[in-house]
Amino acid sequence: MPGALPLSHVLLALGVVAVWGTNFVVIRIGLTHLPALAFAALRFAFAVFPAILFIRRPAAPWRHLALYGLLIGAGQFGLLFIALKGFIAPGLASLVVQSQVFFTIGLSMVMAGERVRAYQVVALALACVGLAVIAAHVDASTTPTGLALVLLAAACWAAGNMVVKASGRVNVVAYVVWSSLFSVPPLVGLSLAFEGWDAVWAGLRAAGPETWAAVLWQSVGNSLFGYAAWGWLLARHPAASVTPLALLIPVFGLGASAVFLGEPMPAWKMLATGLVMVGLALGMFWPRIAARLGEGTAKAEADAGRAA
Repeated sequence: MPGALPLSHVLLALGVVAVWGTNFVVIRIGLTHLPALAFAALRFAFAVFPAILFIRRPAAPWRHLALYGLLIGAGQFGLLFIALKGFIAPGLASLVVQSQVFFTIGLSMVMAGERVRAYQVVALALACVGLAVIAAHVDASTTPTGLALVLLAAACWAAGNMVVKASGRVNVVAYVVWSSLFSVPPLVGLSLAFEGWDAVWAGLRAAGPETWAAVLWQSVGNSLFGYAAWGWLLARHPAASVTPLALLIPVFGLGASAVFLGEPMPAWKMLATGLVMVGLALGMFWPRIAARLGEGTAKAEADAGRAA
């Protein structure tokens, strides 16, 4: 079983999770002045430069970097930024996008022939009930369009996960930086096509220190610091000791949205959050729980045999 992390490493992991969770509120702040796709393009542009001058290209095929950049750039973040431009509350978005876990499982079944387990079916059912609760309470702050966009963003995230998996063991930070080269051009093109240069220029002129801080939070904090620190932790500890802390991302997302943006937290939202979180936790923890139960059963049988 995985051992405990030193306190300093726990605090680092919590710092990463806090950055990733509060990121949804930061996005909403940046969207006050910037058009969604233009903001996303800036996010990836600053993730590329100047980091690409100091980080070597990862040992991955160019086609994988290009596909990942397209899926994560124009797919995940392009759709997420559009959704957060008034179609869904940031706190709920931080929760709904975690459905990427189940999309990843589904893609693994289709593409890699992995077999679905009973506990994964139960976990998915719980999460789906939670999403159904959200869908039953759509309003001005959580629209059907926003929910659909975030679910599509989660699907793109899952597809990106499969691309990374196909690339083998790589430097994750280098992968993010170099793949971002392929995120910027489609986002710029889509922004000019659908948002227009006038809107982009007006947003850039209106952007103040708060907006540019949001851009840097995205590129430096969320991408470079987040992936570098998380990768550093995974290189020193079993994944089973580190990855469960990612369950706190929606907690930080919902909490930050409630505190800084005044997002309401009615009973139905808390119920939906609980269902989705329990589903995610079940999918993550059940194999270890089952292994521990099996060890306990085997020990009990061995003790009984010795007593006999």
